[in-house]
Amino acid sequence: MLQSTQNQSNAPKFSPSPNPYTPPKNVTSSMEQATIGRSVVIKGEVSGAESLYVDGRIEGTVNFAESRVTIGRSGVILANINAKEVVIMGTVTGNIHCTDRLDIRSEGSLTGDVVTPRICVEDGAVLKGAVEVRAEQHSEKAQSKTVEIAKSSEPAKAAAAAAAAGSATLSSGSKVMYNESN
Repeated sequence: MLQSTQNQSNAPKFSPSPNPYTPPKNVTSSMEQATIGRSVVIKGEVSGAESLYVDGRIEGTVNFAESRVTIGRSGVILANINAKEVVIMGTVTGNIHCTDRLDIRSEGSLTGDVVTPRICVEDGAVLKGAVEVRAEQHSEKAQSKTVEIAKSSEPAKAAAAAAAAGSATLSSGSKVMYNESN
């Protein structure tokens, strides 16, 4: 049987100051996140400066211009959303304006118009509405690209259209119709 090389008689048998409570570590603002639980229903305007995770229901408007809004699998949003980044795993009915990125996961559903510089739609996701992919506004005149998305069995054409659309990322089996306007 193996034994420790340290002398067991010198080791303390109890903590000199027992404290069952360990205070939380300081959290930076980039890691802060508000959560709306499954049983919570909010009617009205929801806004803030930290990230938001929604597993409940919101009816009204959601404004988190400098943060991420994540709609969980049980989340239902009947609202327009204005955020830096939006991730959809639940159901959203309303228009979305992102300053960074929109990500619709395979189990997500969006019915509404979108304005964003970057978009990712996973295979199996539902998207019904107009999508406007705008280049980041580095110049005085912003570039604007409108993309309409529908399911299709023409992956070669979809890949070519997605490449023309710039930063629109689509999974196989998607079709993109591309119109550029100034």
